[in-house]
Amino acid sequence: MKLLRFGNAGAEKPGILHSDGTIRDLSSRIGDIDASVLANTAALDSIDVSQLPVVPNETRLGPCVSGTRKFICIGLNYSDHAAETGASVPPEPIIFMKATSAITGPNDEVRIPRGAEKVDWEVELGIVIGKPAKYVDEANALDHVAGYCVVNDVSERDYQMNRQGGWTKGKSCDTFGPIGPWLVTRDEVEDPQSLNLWLSVNGDRRQDGSTATMIYGVTYLVSYLSQFMTLHPGDIIATGTPPGVGLGRKPPEFLKPGDAMTLGIEGLGEQHQRVVSD
Repeated sequence: MKLLRFGNAGAEKPGILHSDGTIRDLSSRIGDIDASVLANTAALDSIDVSQLPVVPNETRLGPCVSGTRKFICIGLNYSDHAAETGASVPPEPIIFMKATSAITGPNDEVRIPRGAEKVDWEVELGIVIGKPAKYVDEANALDHVAGYCVVNDVSERDYQMNRQGGWTKGKSCDTFGPIGPWLVTRDEVEDPQSLNLWLSVNGDRRQDGSTATMIYGVTYLVSYLSQFMTLHPGDIIATGTPPGVGLGRKPPEFLKPGDAMTLGIEGLGEQHQRVVSD
């Protein structure tokens, strides 16, 4: 199933995508798309979605998950992306955090921070944790995954690389974490390592890749991260981006006010963002 949240920012309601393409209101059945739901999404299977109220098409979509405690990102997880940025393939996953305050809806505006000049795009597969994971082995890692979503890991490269102290400050600006449009439950994704993902800027395709070329796959990442920290329901893992980012273009190219991004992952939906000044 495809779970989502809709409504004004900060007041979103839970919803579900019906097979006819309409969004249906789940708020009469559950409080939110949060830990209580993520731990057992199969409990929603008994709901007759066709009898739920239809949500108007023009309604804003919010972040597809509520109550995210950790937004964990994996750096340089595609060998061809590492090459385009001049970096070597890491011998272990590079881990950094993105502030949860960066999270926005899939079609909300992306705001360029004051003084920023190197804002970049990154389409990524997001893993949404469903059950607590600590010291999990790879064989059982997927038991702790509720589903997957599209993530745009928007980045300010100067902040990330030249402002010292790690990558987090270049990744955590407000609006730098669009997620959604929906959380696609694990049972609907046959193989998370065989998904096409892409991103366009102003209608020009910039990224075109496949999760098949990830260095460290979904099961490995869930297991690996759980050795260092407990993963909680609602936590999001952004698994890295394929080549085609602005930093890797010759010459480098970055987002400016008025630009429009469209990005998506096979079976997980699309995002559409307009870039504005903060």
